[in-house]
Amino acid sequence: QVQLVESGGGLVQAGGSLRLSCAASGSIIRINAMAWYRQAPGKQRELVAAIASGGSTDYADSVKGRFTISRENAKSTVYLQMNSLEPEDAAVYYCNADVSGYDRLTYTRRNYWGQGTQVSVSS
Repeated sequence: QVQLVESGGGLVQAGGSLRLSCAASGSIIRINAMAWYRQAPGKQRELVAAIASGGSTDYADSVKGRFTISRENAKSTVYLQMNSLEPEDAAVYYCNADVSGYDRLTYTRRNYWGQGTQVSVSS
């Protein structure tokens, strides 16, 4: 099994910054793509940013130029630097990882989710 633990959420004023972290642990052979999603009340969960194992990135149009996703493979950690935050960015942010690993000696490749971290932005 693999666990994803997020941290770094909180309350910030509009225009401020936050940095989210997500650390993976468990029976990991390789972490493939990692991503951040968010879900605001009454809305569907949406992709915010993704990063491949090789480092290529992709962003939702609404966050381009303001958010930066990065990863530190040696620590099995993905980060989301969020600058110029807007009230519309308020949501629960979830980490997602595509992980190759072992489950009772059997090779697996599964998608995992973190528990979510709240980001609130005051106007």
